[in-house]
Amino acid sequence: MTADAAPRLLDCGDTAISVDYGNAVDPALNARVTALDRALQAEPFPGLVECVPSYRALMVHFDPLATDVAALRTRLLALAAAPPVVAGPRRRWQVPVAYGGPHGADLDDIAAYASLSPADFVEAHLAPVYTVMMIGFLPGFSYLGGLDPRLSRPRRKVPRPLIPASSISIGGDQTAVGSVAGPSGWHLIGRTPALPFAPGREPVFLFDAGDEIVFTPISPREWDNLSSRAAAGASVAVRVA
Repeated sequence: MTADAAPRLLDCGDTAISVDYGNAVDPALNARVTALDRALQAEPFPGLVECVPSYRALMVHFDPLATDVAALRTRLLALAAAPPVVAGPRRRWQVPVAYGGPHGADLDDIAAYASLSPADFVEAHLAPVYTVMMIGFLPGFSYLGGLDPRLSRPRRKVPRPLIPASSISIGGDQTAVGSVAGPSGWHLIGRTPALPFAPGREPVFLFDAGDEIVFTPISPREWDNLSSRAAAGASVAVRVA
């Protein structure tokens, strides 16, 4: 499906509709998902429960006893057909990362795979402004778009059963900001002291789909200091826009 094609509405039981824009990882499709999500949040319909954006679809959960489903389908198609204009500027975060060593066990190996030195690999990873395409897999796990194609690598043949929380990793042509500790087949290149998911904090989730992220390098010593501050409730990921 092309970026300007009409989406499909897929019923997911009687309490949700998926607005499906295609089956590709495409920034243009994702921009349409984000725009539809924000349009519904700005003017919610009666019975709206939650919207869950993914790479190329928006799952719209609703209360069927409080929602006119036929009218909702008409509205979704009308909103989805509109140009993907996102109201207001995107939020941009500056996220500190300690690369390599104990925080990024796979950096040297994945840099060699890309025929780059570890320093050049890190420089290339720092260069883009990334977009949070979706949140998923684990609470607060942020899939990012914008990775330099030179840095891509197929996922590990044997996943690790547990990786550290807040790991920065690469899997295929994607990079991500991890959240809680969990299993992963992605390659570990660094770790941020920021906490994308923190129960009891407001907000619980630091990043949203559609946000932008720029990474800044820090030393292991700086990581220790910032990690202690984050554990005490301080924000170490800085919003710069």
